[in-house]
Amino acid sequence: MFGYVNVNRETLSPENEARFRAYYCGLCRALRKRHGLTGTLTLSNDMTFLAMVLSGLYEPEEQSGQERCLHHPLKEHAFVENPLADYAADVNLLLSYHKCLDDWQDERRLSGRAEAGLLQKSFEQIEKRYPEKSAVLRRCLDEIHQIERSGAPEPDRLANLTGEMLGSLYRRREDEWADSLEKIGQSLGRFIYLMDAYDDLEGDLHHGRYNPLRELSGQEDFEELIRQSLMLVMGECTREFELLPLIRDVDILRNILYGGCWGRYQLKQ
Repeated sequence: MFGYVNVNRETLSPENEARFRAYYCGLCRALRKRHGLTGTLTLSNDMTFLAMVLSGLYEPEEQSGQERCLHHPLKEHAFVENPLADYAADVNLLLSYHKCLDDWQDERRLSGRAEAGLLQKSFEQIEKRYPEKSAVLRRCLDEIHQIERSGAPEPDRLANLTGEMLGSLYRRREDEWADSLEKIGQSLGRFIYLMDAYDDLEGDLHHGRYNPLRELSGQEDFEELIRQSLMLVMGECTREFELLPLIRDVDILRNILYGGCWGRYQLKQ
C-alpha cells in the first residue's frame, strides 16, 4: 500500500520540496516519540501526504526546528510537527503492521514476520486507541484475503475494499469535512490497489502468483482499460480534494495528486 503517493520533484520548487521534507521529518519524529526507533522504520511519503492534508484543513499550531537524528547524524535538518502528525504516525504504523503480515502470509517473507513482531506492541496500543477504524481494517482485509485465496478475478471489489480501509482512516473525526476526506481516501485506496496490481502483474504472471488483473491482461485494450480506470478514480479523488478550503501547502498537495501519484505508472510505461 505504500510508495504510490509521492511528490513529483521535477515540478516541485526548492522551497516546497524543503517544506515537504520538513513534514516528512516531523512524521518521523512523531513515530519515534510514539512508537520508538522501530516505528521510524515504517515512515512513508504516503502518510506524510495525509498529515499535510489534515494540517492544511484544520491548521493546528506548528512546531518547527532543526535537529540531527539517528538516520541523519551528520547534518541538521528541518522538521515541522503538530498533533495531526501524531495521528498520521499511528495510521502509518497500523497499515505497516498489516503490510508486514501480508508479506509473510502471501510470500512467506521472514522479514515481514520479523518486522510485524517488532511492531506488535505499538499495533495493539493503536487498536485500542482507534477500535472502530481497526475493526474496518480487519473486516476488509479478511475479505480481501478470502477473495485472493479463492483466485477469483475481482479487481473492482478488491479495489473498493482497499478504498474503504483508507477512507475510514482519512475520516479522522465527524465534522463537515469528514465525507470529503473519506472520499479522498476511498479514491486513493482504489488507485493504489489497481496501480499495485498493474505494477506487479508481470512478476505475478511469471511466478504463478495471484493477480486480479490476470484475465483482463489478455485483452487487446488492456493498457487503455487500466489507464482509464486509474484516471477515473484519481479524477474522483481530485474532485473531492478541490472542495476542501485548503490554502496551506496546497501547491505541494496538488503536485502529489496531479503528478507524483502517477510516477510509478509513468515509469512502468
